[in-house]
Amino acid sequence: MANGRQRAKQNVAAFDAWVATQSDEDFAQIIFQGKLNRMEVAKGVSCGKSALNQNPELRKRLKKLEELLRERGVLPQLTEKAKAQANQPKEYDNKAARRILDTKRTCQLEQENIELKALVQELEAQLERFGELSEVLSEMGMMPR
Repeated sequence: MANGRQRAKQNVAAFDAWVATQSDEDFAQIIFQGKLNRMEVAKGVSCGKSALNQNPELRKRLKKLEELLRERGVLPQLTEKAKAQANQPKEYDNKAARRILDTKRTCQLEQENIELKALVQELEAQLERFGELSEVLSEMGMMPR
């Protein structure tokens, strides 16, 4: 079994081999938000997505690859705002998890609301039908006990 350093070197070698087998069209198919999709790159290299972030050599090579693809016109050029934010850490959003849960709950409640509205319509139709039947029976003098 390989230790962490050996596995890191294997991932870098696998990344280099994967890059060598890809064409510009292949790279164009895995673009996501102006960068290469990290999940697709990880699948191609047969490593975890975390390796792309945690392995400094792999991270450096991926950045170089994206710069090369930008020069060749495969990836879109970075905007000034993106360039300014490139080296800054992302701000932690402590309410993101709550927003996700709220969105999920809202979707569930909307679904339940739609189902209940359909049920109410069905029951109102049945009530109307049975109301008319009860009225006819009472006019005929046959009231059920």
